[in-house]
Amino acid sequence: RFRPFAGWVSPSTACTSLSSVRPTPRVWSIISLVEAILFLLIVVAGTCGELCVSRAVKLIGEVKDFRPLAIARVVFRALRLGWMWAGVSLMALAFFSLLGALSFLNVSFVVPVSALSYVAGAGGAAIFLGERVSPQRWMGVFLVAVGVTLVFLGNR
Repeated sequence: RFRPFAGWVSPSTACTSLSSVRPTPRVWSIISLVEAILFLLIVVAGTCGELCVSRAVKLIGEVKDFRPLAIARVVFRALRLGWMWAGVSLMALAFFSLLGALSFLNVSFVVPVSALSYVAGAGGAAIFLGERVSPQRWMGVFLVAVGVTLVFLGNR
C-alpha cells in the first residue's frame, strides 16, 4: 500500500522523541554546532541590521513634522536607501534564526543568551557609528555579558 508520508515525522513528535532519547556524542556536537550558528546569526545579523537601520535613519535626518504626508515622505526616502534594505534583511535573518533556536531550545536559555546583541550593539555603535559610549554604559554592557555567561554555563 502506498503511503506518501511514510518517513515523515511531525516536529512535535521529533521533539518528544529527541527529548526522551539520550543523544550520542556525535548528535551533541551537531546540536551544539546548530546552536552556535543560530546564536551567531541572532547576535551578529541582528546587531548589524540595527546598525544599518540606524545609519539609514541618520542619513535621512530628524523627523520634525508628524503629519501623515510628511511621515510618508520620510518612509519613502528611507526605502530608497540601501542601508535600510540591508538592515531590514539582516534583522529578518536574525528573527528567523531566533525562531529556529526557539523551536528546540528553552526560552529561558535563548532569550538571555541573545542578549549578547546588547554587547555587540554597544561595540558596533562605538566603532562603526562613532557614538560615544559612557563608562556607565560600558559597565552595564559588562554586567549583561556576565549575566549571559552565567546563563550559558548554567545550561551546560
